[in-house]
Amino acid sequence: MNKDAIEAIIKDLKAGKAPRITVDDVPAFNEQATAGNEHMGPADLERIAASLTEADIPTFERALRAIEEGDLAWLGFKVVYDPAVAVTNVDNNVTKKYGDVGSADGDPLVFFCNDAKEIVASREPSPRDSFQMKDVTRGPSMHNEQFEGLTWASVALFEPIRVWLLGASDVAVELAPLAEHVGFTVTVVDYDEAYINEERFPSSERILLDGGDFGELVNCEASPSDYVCVLTRGHMFDPESCIWAAGQGVGYIGMMGCAGKNGKVHDLVVSGGVSEEQWDAIKRPIGLKFGAKTPAELAIAIVAELIDVRYRARYSQEARDKHDQSLGR
Repeated sequence: MNKDAIEAIIKDLKAGKAPRITVDDVPAFNEQATAGNEHMGPADLERIAASLTEADIPTFERALRAIEEGDLAWLGFKVVYDPAVAVTNVDNNVTKKYGDVGSADGDPLVFFCNDAKEIVASREPSPRDSFQMKDVTRGPSMHNEQFEGLTWASVALFEPIRVWLLGASDVAVELAPLAEHVGFTVTVVDYDEAYINEERFPSSERILLDGGDFGELVNCEASPSDYVCVLTRGHMFDPESCIWAAGQGVGYIGMMGCAGKNGKVHDLVVSGGVSEEQWDAIKRPIGLKFGAKTPAELAIAIVAELIDVRYRARYSQEARDKHDQSLGR
C-alpha cells in the first residue's frame, strides 16, 4: 500500500467518513488471490473499510511513518467469518498454547506490524491474536487459517525488490513466475520479439530492445537495490549485460555459465571498464549449488539464491542467528 492511499484513508477517517480501500491497495483480497477461499474475498475488504473509525487513525499514521522511514513493515487485516467461534476457539491439537482465550473479539481489525514486531491497533489483541498478527507479515502467513472463525491478510508498506532478467531465455521463462510468486518484481530484457512476448512472460514487465542486440541496454536505468540475472541466449550478450549491471551499481549480479566461458567473458567485461573487484562480485555461476540442470531446475536454484540474498540484506547476522535458533536449526 502506498503513501497516497494511506493519506487518503486518514483524511476520510478524520472527516468521519468510511474510507475507500480497494483490492489494488490490498491485492491479498482480489479475486485471483482469494480464488477458492470461502472465508475471504473483495467484499470482506469493503466490510473492513466500513468498520474503521477515528480510533484507527493511529494505525494508519504509524504505517505512514514506516513508509517515510523505509521500515520493513506491513498493514494487517483480521477477517472474521464466524465471530462466536473466533472468540471461543482457543487451541488445537497440534500447536502450543497461545493463552486461555481465543481472539480478543469477533470484530474485523486493521493493524500495523513491523519486523521488530511492534503492533499498533485500535483495540488490544489477545495473545493468540498477537501471534497471528506477527505471523501474517510473512505474507501470506503460514498460519492464517490455523484457528477457526477468522483468517488474516497483509500488505507490505515497502517496495518489492526488482529483478532484471537480461535475456529472454528458457531459464528466464521458468524463473520469472517463480520470482514473482515469492515477492520480487520482474523486468525481462531482450531484443528478439520471438522470445520476449506476452505468451512467454505474461505478468512481467518486458523491455524490447531495438537493433538486434543489447546495445540499447545502456538506456535502461536500475536502482542500487535491484538484482540482475544475466541469462542471454547462447551467452552472446553476457559481456554487455555484466558491464551494464556493474555500472548501475545494483545489489546483486549473477551470471549463467561454466568457468571456461566465464574466462572469455571476463576479458571482454574488464576491457569494457569493469574492475577486477566488480568482476569478482558477480556470482558465477548463478544460483545455489544442488545439481540443477534443466531450465526449471536452474530457475529454482536461482530464485532460492535471490531469496537468500534478500534475506541477508534485510536482516543482521544477529537477527538471522536468532531466527535459526527459534527454528531449531
